[in-house]
Amino acid sequence: MEIAPLLLQFGGSLLAILALYGLAWSLGLGGKPALRDEETVRLTANEVVDGFQAQRISIGRGAKAALAKDASGRIMVIKQHGNRFAGRLLTESASVHEEVDGLIVDSGEARFGTVRLSIKDPAVWADAINRL
Repeated sequence: MEIAPLLLQFGGSLLAILALYGLAWSLGLGGKPALRDEETVRLTANEVVDGFQAQRISIGRGAKAALAKDASGRIMVIKQHGNRFAGRLLTESASVHEEVDGLIVDSGEARFGTVRLSIKDPAVWADAINRL
């Protein structure tokens, strides 16, 4: 019985792909990032702005976005960007729109865009952002 060369090539390629998948899985590569808890948000906020120490945090449903406020009143919005997180300090150019189950925050920076958050206390955050 003779195996066709294309079938042999296909089988070898499939084995190589599965081996690479297994290696990536064992190294913990890939995956879906999430703002699982307040400590993750604090670390992310500090990476965005060195020295930012979040005192108040609200994590959006789905753990893909969050709002953080420090002791001096600065507010940061954090959102998923690919397999990482990006954040911006909100300024007076930021705007917020309340919805039934959350907020839409516009950072005022066109390249960052808007962030939709389904959080427990949207009115409190909307007031704080509007006071910037």
